[in-house]
Amino acid sequence: MSEPVDVSNLLAQIPKADKGLPPVHLWDTAFCGDIDMRIARDGTWYYMGTPIGRKPMVKLFSTIIRRDGDDYFLITPVEKVGITVDDAPFVAVTLEVEGQGEQQVLRFTTNVDELITADKEHPLRIEIDPKTQEPAPYLLVRRNLEALIHRNVFYQLVELAESRTLNGQNWLGVWSSGEFFVIGPEPD
Repeated sequence: MSEPVDVSNLLAQIPKADKGLPPVHLWDTAFCGDIDMRIARDGTWYYMGTPIGRKPMVKLFSTIIRRDGDDYFLITPVEKVGITVDDAPFVAVTLEVEGQGEQQVLRFTTNVDELITADKEHPLRIEIDPKTQEPAPYLLVRRNLEALIHRNVFYQLVELAESRTLNGQNWLGVWSSGEFFVIGPEPD
């Protein structure tokens, strides 16, 4: 991989947002190459093979990540660099439950302290590994960026699961913000 960008230069280019996230989806910045940065499946960020130990730096980088197709980038108004993401760029590490049944609201906190409420704009989805049949649960964080739901948090969801018949088949799922999110088929 080429190293066209010094990470400190990239950090200096991040605009200071008064409120909210930088509008990375609006930036049409030229691609400058790939850097040796990777987000592991457990949410750990690595630069040149070494974990980035400063959480504020990871949080800052997490505000400028963008996904185009299957590729991930860190993007500023000046530069766009490719990074590697093993699975999802975020991990949902905690779950807060408010209410019950159809009035239930599920709030997840990511590894970068972003609070996401599961709702129509932030749906849950489950992907089943065709080989192992193991579920991989995800939550849409923003645009096309997802958080892998940590195994312990997924077990909490399973404990909250209710049965519901959809299209003549019984499914287990959870309610949040008036939406029913399917976890999987109800066992016989």
